[in-house]
Amino acid sequence: MGKIIAIANQKGGVGKTPTAINLAASLAVLEKNVLIIDADPQANTTSGLNFDPENSDHRTLYEILIGKLSAKDALIQTELPKLHMIPSHINLVGAEIELLDVKERESILKKALAPIKDDYDYIIIDCSPSLGLITVNCLTAADSVMIPVQPEFFALEGLAKLIQTIRLVQNGINPALTIEGFVVTMYDGRTKVHNQVVAQLREHFTDMVFQTVIQRSIRLSEAPSYGKPIILYDVMNNGTSNYLNLAKEVLDKNENANG
Repeated sequence: MGKIIAIANQKGGVGKTPTAINLAASLAVLEKNVLIIDADPQANTTSGLNFDPENSDHRTLYEILIGKLSAKDALIQTELPKLHMIPSHINLVGAEIELLDVKERESILKKALAPIKDDYDYIIIDCSPSLGLITVNCLTAADSVMIPVQPEFFALEGLAKLIQTIRLVQNGINPALTIEGFVVTMYDGRTKVHNQVVAQLREHFTDMVFQTVIQRSIRLSEAPSYGKPIILYDVMNNGTSNYLNLAKEVLDKNENANG
């Protein structure tokens, strides 16, 4: 049975989309069947995997949420054989309003993914940097949440609101939702502040923080502009080994939980 992991943080610029793209790509390289869903109207994951959101032919998450298309009919094959994508579009902004009067509107995505969930080992959802209805749909559909954290002091303060939202979803519509873990992104080991924040994270959240940290890298930042995950853009880059290690941690954690 497939596992759905939402990548979420309401603070922008923390490496959420690169984490979604590169974790999904790394899992696919490790021979897992993976689906990545772009649930952000900015569609950065969509363009970051070399697909133009404007050439979507109306096969995006928006059409799925408003009931015009099944999830299966929106699937797109990426450059990696074991990685499919459901793209996003700016129209997704309007879905928040269009779904307001829909019955059980928080569970639309969960129901839409049910027929294809078992076709994949992992479904990775790149959430919008907001805590609106679309993100709530993602958290309702998800089995767990992975939270990218930039190692800056203000980042720690911003986690409280996200955790509060996760608890609201747990207490209401998705009691099985868990926190997959916190992953440190844009890390520079030469920076005193970065090391202090990582130490604080590990002290406060203990084993909920992944051992793997994602190092700051220009090549990692460049890769999306070429429509590629880092593993296809620069296989020798630290970002490639970082995300492969993160994927292995995710696999180990879930295999141990199921074993």
